[in-house]
Amino acid sequence: MFAERALPNRTYKRAKRWGTSEKREANQRESRMEARAEEEIVKGVEAMDVVDSNGRSIKLLVLLRRFLGVQQRRAQAYAKLRSAFAEYMTNGGDLAYQQLCGEITVEFNDCSKQVLEMESQLLTPDLARGDLASLLRSVQSKEKEKLQMTAKIQILKKAGRPSERLVSHEHCHYHKPMSHECLHINEITEASGTEEAEADAEYDNALKEAIQRVQDTVTGINEHLEEVRYEIEALESD
Repeated sequence: MFAERALPNRTYKRAKRWGTSEKREANQRESRMEARAEEEIVKGVEAMDVVDSNGRSIKLLVLLRRFLGVQQRRAQAYAKLRSAFAEYMTNGGDLAYQQLCGEITVEFNDCSKQVLEMESQLLTPDLARGDLASLLRSVQSKEKEKLQMTAKIQILKKAGRPSERLVSHEHCHYHKPMSHECLHINEITEASGTEEAEADAEYDNALKEAIQRVQDTVTGINEHLEEVRYEIEALESD
């Protein structure tokens, strides 16, 4: 009788142990499933980060290459301006030269507008490249100075050195078609050679300074463009 009563007790204990084991295994399976789920989530987030990073790099590449294209347009515009000015100084034609200057001004304004738009894009949260925006802003500033100095050089060259400028005889007294009483004789004879030399020196210094500033701005612009090219190479290698 005692043996018969003990049998159900042992069976109960074994069943209890099996139940505990199954529960433990179920907990382990659940933990493994949770771990795998977390791993998949991490992989998914990492994949999204890669996609976002690649998309961001592509946008930057497109924008920076576009910026270099704008700079190429500026270089071509300057080449046209130099050529037209040389033609004007040699053969005259003020109207044609002024018309071309108007066209060049429109071209430069459009280039500046595009670069300002690119600068704004670089500052958006999507790209967040304030360093590149600052770089483009610096190029804009130098381009503005370059254009101002280029215009000053052309104005000075058109005027010529004071001692070499032609005297206008518009208000002189003409007695015969081919002869006149020149009102500038006294001015010429009484003018101080020292004053003329000082005027020439001032002109020469102004022209030299303007030329030097153009050269300095060109050097600065080229250095910034080199930085942009390095950035493009870095983005392409990623």
